[in-house]
Amino acid sequence: MKKVLSLIALVLVATNLSAQEINWVTLEKAVELQKKNPKKIMIDAYTNWCGPCKMLDKNTFQNKDVAAYVNKHYYAVKFNAEGDETINFKGNVFKNPSYNAANANKRNSAHQLASYFSVRSYPTILFLDEQAEFLTPVIGYKTPQQLELYLKLFTANQHVNMKTQDDFSAYYSAFKPEFSN
Repeated sequence: MKKVLSLIALVLVATNLSAQEINWVTLEKAVELQKKNPKKIMIDAYTNWCGPCKMLDKNTFQNKDVAAYVNKHYYAVKFNAEGDETINFKGNVFKNPSYNAANANKRNSAHQLASYFSVRSYPTILFLDEQAEFLTPVIGYKTPQQLELYLKLFTANQHVNMKTQDDFSAYYSAFKPEFSN
C-alpha cells in the first residue's frame, strides 16, 4: 500500500511539473512589476456568465504553449468586467457602484474599468504596453493559434509600423502559428 501511495504521489508531482499555467496577477501588481521588469500586460476581461469566456479559459489559457509564452513575455491579469473589485490604475480608483451581489453569476452592471477600456463584449483581451498604455482590444473567443498571432505581434512590436488595415492583413497572411492545439 505504501508503494502505491508513493507512486501516486510521484505521478501527481510529475503531472504538476509538466502542466503549465498562466501566472495571473492583479492589474495593480502587473503595473508594479513593470517598474522592475518591463513587459506588456495582457488583461482577460471576462464575466462569470459568459460561455465563450469559459471556453477561452479551458481551451486557450490552459494550453501549455500559450501559458509558457504569456508567462515569459507578459504580465497576465484576470479581470471580471462585471465584478465588484476596487482597482487602482493610473491614479484613478475604478469600482462597480451598481454591482448587485444577487447577480454575481448573471448579467450585472459593467465595472468602471471595463468602461474605461471601452469593453463592449466578452471575452475581450486587452493589451497594454510596458508603460501600461492601452494598445488594443482583441474581442471574442480565440484558439491558441489565433491568440498566438496577437501575442507575438505585440511582443515583437510589429504593431508599431502598422498604419493601415492592409499592413495587418499582410502580417496575418504571412503568420505561421507554432502553438499546439
